[in-house]
Amino acid sequence: MSGSSNALGSSGALAPSAARELSGLREMAAALAEGRVGARELTERSLERIAASQPSLNAFRIVRAEAALAEADAADRRLASGERLPLLGVPLAVKDDMDVAGEPTAFGCAGAFPPKAADGEAVRRLRAAGAVIVGKTQTPELGQWPVTEGHAFGETRNPWNPAHTPGGSSGGSAAAVAAGLVPAALGSDGAGSVRIPAAWTHLVGVKPQRGRISTWPEPEAFHGLTVNGVLARTVADAALLLDAASGPDPGDVHRPARISAVEAVRRDPGRLRIALSYRTAFTGTPKSLDPVVRSAVEELAGRLEGLGHEVVPEDPRYGAIGLTFAPRATAGVRELAGRVPDPSLLDPRTHETVRAGRLLGGAALRVSRRAEAALRRRVGEIFDRFDVVLTPTTATPPLRIGALSGLGAMATDRAMIAACPYAWTWNVLGWPGVNVPAGFTPEGLPLGAQLLGPAHSEPRLLSLAAQLESAQDWAAHWPPGAPGAGGGSV
Repeated sequence: MSGSSNALGSSGALAPSAARELSGLREMAAALAEGRVGARELTERSLERIAASQPSLNAFRIVRAEAALAEADAADRRLASGERLPLLGVPLAVKDDMDVAGEPTAFGCAGAFPPKAADGEAVRRLRAAGAVIVGKTQTPELGQWPVTEGHAFGETRNPWNPAHTPGGSSGGSAAAVAAGLVPAALGSDGAGSVRIPAAWTHLVGVKPQRGRISTWPEPEAFHGLTVNGVLARTVADAALLLDAASGPDPGDVHRPARISAVEAVRRDPGRLRIALSYRTAFTGTPKSLDPVVRSAVEELAGRLEGLGHEVVPEDPRYGAIGLTFAPRATAGVRELAGRVPDPSLLDPRTHETVRAGRLLGGAALRVSRRAEAALRRRVGEIFDRFDVVLTPTTATPPLRIGALSGLGAMATDRAMIAACPYAWTWNVLGWPGVNVPAGFTPEGLPLGAQLLGPAHSEPRLLSLAAQLESAQDWAAHWPPGAPGAGGGSV
């Protein structure tokens, strides 16, 4: 971890009551704009919480203490001069697959990575909106697994129960937001990597339309599977961050028309027809839905009916979508693995995936990309009859720390498909999905459900999610010891 808590100033730390009051992204932005709090105060408090939690949660790969305080001081000067921007002075975090100028991008790998010369486009847009970047969050090696663990950095733990994972691959961002270290964070989603950790940490997780948030300097990431997304405690906070981070770089392959997520959250979704689906796409591996997850999703479906929506059991026709995922995923891993400073330090499972990428990176990859249009028509047929598809986000509650440790490549694939068979199909299609909290297990572990839509349907999904949130009051629930639960640190 770079940076240290000794860079913190001695003045301005928020009292616990003020910290709870300013736990959300919108609340912080408003308080800064109104002069009720300073950017340095909020940044110091964020850095203090990160330092206190790092031994237990390990959410951050890099902490930019000195740089973040300098950015906060600059934000305070801009605020004092009358300048106003959507996120001016708000401390945020980004996943360590995104470039931040002056910092390495290790993407979960071991080795000495050089610092990047420039911000990636998503980070550049956050800075343009005024955000203070406090650090880069943990992710498993090249984002491959739904747990955030690795020999390069250890284990990132779930704030709700440290014996369990927060999920992956955006597990560091999820842990940081759930624990109140930052009000929101960017993650990335290549097979559910925003939605899975959001489900397992009681957050809103938005996988937007492909290209909505730029992946530059990658023109498209993992051959179109991976998009950048947002994690936040509320739908409105997620929408604010999504709008701030959205927009293309001139070199991007995908450039969807701009939307206003903030405006969508304010709109009533109207009466919607929702397909409730428990079917998973064919993978040739065993998987089953945990009864506690099914019960939580059934309860959420009932809540939607109580809000006036029609919920009908119906499944998308996935067809052979699984055959198009592996060539893109393994080719993406192969390309990234070829850039690491010392490939000998990579996990043995990564080497296996690289070998698969060599085999599948030619004709199979080209066929998988050509098949995408036909798959969109096949799966998209359901949206001729329904507005939204509701599914579990995962098939199981959060896995225990070490659940995938010591397994070979094939056993790891089988285990992670068994736990997380619902999210990856939407990455093949490039369409948006939103995880919403769906309650807790009897042991207090968070669960989630997905709202899935066709191309460019984020406004509808966010509007529906906001309506659900108003009925459920998700943000009232905090992990034990988090600021909103009455404690000052994790």
